[in-house]
Amino acid sequence: MPADPDVDIAVFARAPVAGQAKTRLIPRLGAAGAASLQWQLTERALLRVRAVRGARVALWTTADDADTRALAATASATLRLQRGDDLGARMANAFAETLDGQRPMLLIGTDCPAQTPADLEAALAALRRADAVLQPAEDGGYVLIGMKQFHPALFEQVPWGSDAVLATTRSRAADRRLRLAELPMCWDLDRDEDLDRALALGLVDLPLK
Repeated sequence: MPADPDVDIAVFARAPVAGQAKTRLIPRLGAAGAASLQWQLTERALLRVRAVRGARVALWTTADDADTRALAATASATLRLQRGDDLGARMANAFAETLDGQRPMLLIGTDCPAQTPADLEAALAALRRADAVLQPAEDGGYVLIGMKQFHPALFEQVPWGSDAVLATTRSRAADRRLRLAELPMCWDLDRDEDLDRALALGLVDLPLK
């Protein structure tokens, strides 16, 4: 029998559907190219989490389409649909449905190609002494959140999509006297300059299919 998993890792991803994925890059890449970039980012995020020993992986997506099912199958990941009115509600639901008191859980997105398996391992190490862990993003948000027990306050009344997400989450943790660990800062791939940065570092490939 396979060994029990040591950690649950959720990968939050928008389905790679033309016109609905990486929309800020459509003027540069076209709808199909932007969707292909989303596919590539999701595939690499799944490879990243698969490199963590003892991880049980779930791909939480926005649509149950053939491409997303193929991505999940390639990584031996469970496919789950996100539920909730905003990002906070969707992430909170994922934690509430996954955490069972037996193992910690990490949640990452797909927009941080510079993130490494070592970052995920560091997050797990941090959770040995902390209640929650974050990996801050340069834009004022975060690219990873993890916890051992569900703390819904970390997702409540947060201005999602703004540069105040990280500061608000820190404040929520302080209000509840939660021990919050933080990893070194990373960056998201959202804009043209981010794509140029990722290309220069060899973190994504062009041309896109």
